[in-house]
Amino acid sequence: MAELRPVALPPAERTIGQLLGESIRFYGDNFWPCLVLGLPAAAIAVVFRNVSREVQLVLAPTASAALISATFVRASVLVLEALPAPRRLLSAWLSGWAVFAPVPFLVIAFVLPGLLWLTALGLVVPVLVAEVVPASRALGRAWRLARADFGHTFGALFTLAVVVLLSQSVLVFVLRGFGDAAESVSLFLASVVLSPLLFVGTALLYVDQAARVE
Repeated sequence: MAELRPVALPPAERTIGQLLGESIRFYGDNFWPCLVLGLPAAAIAVVFRNVSREVQLVLAPTASAALISATFVRASVLVLEALPAPRRLLSAWLSGWAVFAPVPFLVIAFVLPGLLWLTALGLVVPVLVAEVVPASRALGRAWRLARADFGHTFGALFTLAVVVLLSQSVLVFVLRGFGDAAESVSLFLASVVLSPLLFVGTALLYVDQAARVE
C-alpha cells in the first residue's frame, strides 16, 4: 500500500511541524553529506565538556563561533543547491561568525535573548550564499526575512533546538547505559548524528521566509 503522508504545503505556507519533517526528509535523502555537518559541532561539544569555564568563554566567540559559521555555510550550500563564488562564501562565513560570536554571552543569564538574536540575524548566512546582495546589506536582508513572519522564524528555531538537544540527551543516555561507552564518546556520537538537523532546518527556514517576503 502507498504510504499516506500529509500534503506538503508550499514554503510560504509551511508550518513549523512540516519544516521539521522536511528537514528530517532532506537529512535522510542526503545522509552522508549531512552527517559530515555534525563533526564540528561534536568536536566543540566534547572540548567544552572537558575544559574549564574560563576556557569555554574564550573559545565560544572565537574557534567555536567560527566552526559553527563554517558548518552553516556548508549546510546552506547543500540545502539551497547554491554555487556562490569563494568571495561570497568567505563573506558568509565572516558574517555568520560575527552573528554567532555573542550568542554564548546572551544565553548565560537566560536562553531567550540569544534565541531572539539568532531569530533576527541568523539567516544572514543563507542570504549571502543564495542571494547576490552586498555584504553591507546582508544583515538588513536577514532582518527583513525574519520580520516576514517573526513567529514562524522564532518558533522554528526554538523547535529545532529543543528536538535536537532532547534527542541528543536521550541518545547519550542510551549509549552510556547500553553501549558501555565513555561519556565523551557518547556525546561525540550523539552530536555527530543529531546536530546536522539544526543546520539543515535553519537553511530550509530561509526558504520559508524568502517565500513569505515574496
